[in-house]
Amino acid sequence: MTSTTPGPGTGLTAPFAVARFRDGDDDRDGGGPVRLGLVAGERIRPLEEADLGAPHLNAFLAAPDWDRLGRLVDADANTGTGTDTGADSAWRPLAEVTLTAPVQPRQVIQAGANYRTHVIDLVVAHAPKEDTRPEAEIREDAARMMDERAATGEPYFFIGLPAAVVGDDVPLVLPSYSEQHDWELELAVVVGREGFRITPGEAMDHVAGYTICNDITTRDRVFRADSKGLGADWYRAKNAPGFLPTGPFLVPAGFVEPDDLALTLDLNGERMQDAVTSDLLFDLPALISAASLNMPLLPGDLLLTGSPAGNGAHWGRLLRDGDVMEGSVQGLGTQRVRCIAESAGEYR
Repeated sequence: MTSTTPGPGTGLTAPFAVARFRDGDDDRDGGGPVRLGLVAGERIRPLEEADLGAPHLNAFLAAPDWDRLGRLVDADANTGTGTDTGADSAWRPLAEVTLTAPVQPRQVIQAGANYRTHVIDLVVAHAPKEDTRPEAEIREDAARMMDERAATGEPYFFIGLPAAVVGDDVPLVLPSYSEQHDWELELAVVVGREGFRITPGEAMDHVAGYTICNDITTRDRVFRADSKGLGADWYRAKNAPGFLPTGPFLVPAGFVEPDDLALTLDLNGERMQDAVTSDLLFDLPALISAASLNMPLLPGDLLLTGSPAGNGAHWGRLLRDGDVMEGSVQGLGTQRVRCIAESAGEYR
């Protein structure tokens, strides 16, 4: 792949990535049509069907030829257009466009309770009052439980609505029916080649790339008082408009070592989540294999890998009007999500 050096301001360490963008400001109703783009450093250029060798992004991801895009970056650099952002150049400064969600998945599969330390913390925090053991002993038992689950258990999944996937160009509207909206930063796998009942050994061959997701959750809608025996109501808790801020970049799999990436989320400049993917209970091959057992994974689908400790429920501080979340995954960039209160009648 190309050796182009990325710019320092994006948080993107890959030589290039894919994004979707539009001209104009960040008003969701303005700025013109959304276009596919190739990002290299602090620049972006449109990607047309002839550039992709496919009619659209998901078709490209079915058999992703990243070297094709790398050659495009190299060719522009060799002809001088790689640094030229004038009227005759396909490249433009990244700051001149508005990025939106880099993918359009048909399916969104989300892993739950998949950070070992996070789950151990939850076991300790929710230990029954009658359990008088020292915290260290409870933690040791919880750690043994997690090791046993990783060795003999299976990942836990729920599904999200693709309609909830947005970019950070769209403010997160906090629905007025609750005051318990929470954040959950996650590394997300972008599926490449379609696969059904994939073995763990084959799993990584079906990964096209990676992006960032923030799995917003309304805590007081997870369990329903009127139907306690039915379990968690993930549809109501996680699928309001804009509840899956995604991106800003789709980074090719070949540029990412997913087993030890740092994840951080800052709320109004204060660090709330800080973890590494090496703490995943089930690794990516296990997640991909398990997620494909009962439904084929399709090109462009998102597989969220779980969120570490440090969400709002942990801190006793949920999202409010005016909050700004900055979520980063090492090498994949940073998304900046603004929270606003729902206006009267906004979604009626």
